[in-house]
Amino acid sequence: MKNPIKKMAAYFALASLLIVGCSDDDSPTSPELDKANVKVVHASPDAPGVDLLVDNNIAGSNLTYPNNTGYLQVDEGTRNVKVNVSGTSTTVIEADLPIEGNKNYSVFAIDAVANLSPLVIEDDLTSPASGTAHARFIHLSPDAPAVDITTKDGTVVFGNYKFKDYSQFTPLPAGSYDLQVRLAGTETVVLELNGINLTSGKIYTVFAKGFVAGTSTQALGAEIIVNK
Repeated sequence: MKNPIKKMAAYFALASLLIVGCSDDDSPTSPELDKANVKVVHASPDAPGVDLLVDNNIAGSNLTYPNNTGYLQVDEGTRNVKVNVSGTSTTVIEADLPIEGNKNYSVFAIDAVANLSPLVIEDDLTSPASGTAHARFIHLSPDAPAVDITTKDGTVVFGNYKFKDYSQFTPLPAGSYDLQVRLAGTETVVLELNGINLTSGKIYTVFAKGFVAGTSTQALGAEIIVNK
């Protein structure tokens, strides 16, 4: 089995491309390169932080759970990337990675550290219609069963999502929502999501995080990302 830290480094390495697009490619003699937007999300509850290096230069330090990089522009093409254990000079992976321009991606580091893997999703950032927001749900709690996301009265917004399942961005009327996470197909509430504010014109990702039996920062919960 591959080293789980190396797995983690593979998708976090993508994040290091983000900042490199602002560095050495600004020479007036260089051809204009297309860009991709890449957001890396640390969604593994018990995994450590990492440092990101591009061409042996530090591009980011100590990205930790459940934080994300925000969208960062990446030059298309191939980049040499190294990922170190945070605060050390120990390189856990080195790779030349190809990037395709004019696309938007979210790369999630998921699962417990012993089973770490990437979840890569292409993001449709088309602007919502007037008076609406776009939202999607991603089930990223490794030991949680399938769930429904419902309103307080039981209306299902996102139904029967298992670990690693995700919805497309879905139009919803702008406003404040009190939602519940219920065991799929039942009225059993496992998590309250009160005061979810969706602003007209915005795009959101809501993901379930943590462990069912987790405590403190590893407890079952939800994280909201504003994609746009």
